[in-house]
Amino acid sequence: MNSCNQAKKSCGCAGEKPDASQPTVSMPASGMTFKIEGLDCTEEVAILKSAIGSLVGGSDKLVFDILNGRMTLLPDAEPVTEKTIIKAVTLTGMKAARWQAGQAQADEKQLHRSKTVYTTLSGMFIIVGMLIHIAMAGGFTDAQTFLSHPENWSLHWAVITDYLTSLANAHAQQAMPLPEKIAFGLAVIFGARHVMVKAFYALKRLRADMNLLMMVAVIGAIFIDEWFEAATVSFLFSLSLAIESWSIGRARHAVEALLDLAPSTVTIKDESGQERRVPAAEVSIGSRFIVAPGDKIPLDGDVISGFSPVNQAPITGESMPVAKQVDDEVFAGSINGEGTLEIKSSKLASDTTLAHIIRLVGEAHSKRAEAEQWVEKFARIYTPAVMILALAVFIIPPLFLEGSWNEWFYRALVLLVIACPCALVISTPVSIVAALASAARQGILIKGGIYIEAPAHLNAIAFDKTGTLTAGDPIVTGIYPFNGHSEEELLSRAAALEARSNHPLAKAILQYTENRGIGIASADNVTILPGKGVTGLFNGADFWLGSRRYLLERSQEVPEISEKAIALEQTGQTVIAIGNDRHICGLIAVADQPRAQIKAILQSLREKGIKHLVMLTGDNRVTANNIAAQIGIDEVHAELLPADKVEIVSQMIEKYGQVAMIGDGVNDAPALGRANLGIAMGVLGSDAAIEIADIALMGDDLSKLPWLIGHSKRTLAIIRQNIIFALTIKAAFALLAFAGLATLWEAIAADTGASLVVVANGLRLLRPGNVSAK
Repeated sequence: MNSCNQAKKSCGCAGEKPDASQPTVSMPASGMTFKIEGLDCTEEVAILKSAIGSLVGGSDKLVFDILNGRMTLLPDAEPVTEKTIIKAVTLTGMKAARWQAGQAQADEKQLHRSKTVYTTLSGMFIIVGMLIHIAMAGGFTDAQTFLSHPENWSLHWAVITDYLTSLANAHAQQAMPLPEKIAFGLAVIFGARHVMVKAFYALKRLRADMNLLMMVAVIGAIFIDEWFEAATVSFLFSLSLAIESWSIGRARHAVEALLDLAPSTVTIKDESGQERRVPAAEVSIGSRFIVAPGDKIPLDGDVISGFSPVNQAPITGESMPVAKQVDDEVFAGSINGEGTLEIKSSKLASDTTLAHIIRLVGEAHSKRAEAEQWVEKFARIYTPAVMILALAVFIIPPLFLEGSWNEWFYRALVLLVIACPCALVISTPVSIVAALASAARQGILIKGGIYIEAPAHLNAIAFDKTGTLTAGDPIVTGIYPFNGHSEEELLSRAAALEARSNHPLAKAILQYTENRGIGIASADNVTILPGKGVTGLFNGADFWLGSRRYLLERSQEVPEISEKAIALEQTGQTVIAIGNDRHICGLIAVADQPRAQIKAILQSLREKGIKHLVMLTGDNRVTANNIAAQIGIDEVHAELLPADKVEIVSQMIEKYGQVAMIGDGVNDAPALGRANLGIAMGVLGSDAAIEIADIALMGDDLSKLPWLIGHSKRTLAIIRQNIIFALTIKAAFALLAFAGLATLWEAIAADTGASLVVVANGLRLLRPGNVSAK
């Protein structure tokens, strides 16, 4: 789609043709998002910041998403029309249009196709030029060498090298024939198609970037009659841009794969029982829909009929399916198992947990990591510095050392080509995007590149207790009947009194009773005593159930029972007493339990380099100390208010430097915000928790923490490898250029090869691997 059509689409209503009789109105652009054609790396970001920043009140009013080729103006940007933004972007050699999801994707595919076509044409005309050169230099007699000695690769290489050398030195031997120049000239034009416009605007703004650098090298090569090398530089640079575009697209597709998790249509069941297929986007909250065995669940909702195991791994990373029955919550993108489920939708398609994940992962790339920011600053200084150095290489030796102008001009061009920061600039964003996508597949939502680095630097972690270190759901840990009663009698009476209660302790008793196969009958005349307990009539007799404090109020405690209750409480268990007017029937002990494998998980964190593990809880000190002793926590702070947690996290930061806080994402919000890194637990279906945390563990699974720290260290290691490799290649070829041992086409081939290597190395992060970095 051309820029004119894009501008038309950016004004007016989507899907409507503008009325030719009415003037087109340019809407204010503040708060809008634009699709930028040609936005592939931080070089373009720097150009756009320079061009647009002054129009909107500063470059800090702009947010860039290289992954999706988007630029967003923040709501507090200075008022400016959409037309002004589009015009300013056009002056940089790029194109802008109002962002529309479907059209943007189509434009992106068209741009990628265009880059591929022009690169292919450039390569084809280089081959044509080489064939013309071979024909005019003595025909194809050497082809017999390939046919007669197909196994002699060293001979083949010698022949190829001779041809390339003769091409590179053609101007020194004789003038290049016109047909050969035309072929190589066309190769230059097609190869520089996506570079020359940006280079022109860079020159116009007196801003040295890699596009200008490449065009100077190409024009310089033509000026000294090095047509083959000019064509080769154009082709290989065009190829490197295509590789860059492909790599960004590869990482983008890894994120876009999330979109395929939820089907686009839903089988709705109306009030008459009839079923019909409708688009998911049209389903309202409260609608009933059917999910057949093996199908993906299209929307968030609650099961109203059926039973089936559901694979939630695409959303949470859980390895085992979770059994779902009536009243259980299910999530879009999870996969139904063996049974048919009827579900009542609880959210619109645009507001599901999956939709939030996709949106946040899509936005994450705009929150750039420190390594990305460093590379951008480095490239901003590096490119003009190299151009000045190349100018010095061209001028100083001929003026002061009696060198040849042609020879040193050629060496300066080689230096310009190898100094192109393509590999350096592309290495970091590709690695960061791949790392974000890989973490999302593991059920870890990282809300920006800036947060992918943080886990690698952590020295201490503060944990909330309930729901984080513990399961969050209390269970019955012991039954202690007295005065001749049995455990079954004790549980029957307790369950009858608690049958209608939703209190966590009541649920624990009811669940335990059901698991024992004991029938539950509701008591009559049940009366709740706030803060104390409950009374009721069971099998014609009055019974009461309550805390030990209520037991003391009734003055029914005896030494034997008192000693047992005190002993249980000292181990962190909550004691519930059941009795009647005559005596105490017995005690039930209930306690929240540590998460499965939590001790091993904490040990793994220590092996990853975490020096100190702290528990923060509002629970009583006895319970907190008991849990800490079981799992191996280094330090315990109990009976805390939210403000107290913030103060302790602040003290930890002063002592240990980099500190993470892990909690439920809502009650612990102040402490999550104060820590260097906030990690939310138990956030599946909780939009607030997803929004609050820097990182969210979607599957409520602490075992992902050691993987996250290892993944962060692996990401930083790969970024360092890429930067060191790119700079080493450039330094080596810079020395070869000074010595006159490197040619233009060798330099650009090395730079393109370096780009391929760093891209491939960065994309390794898409594989979760068996991370063992410490």
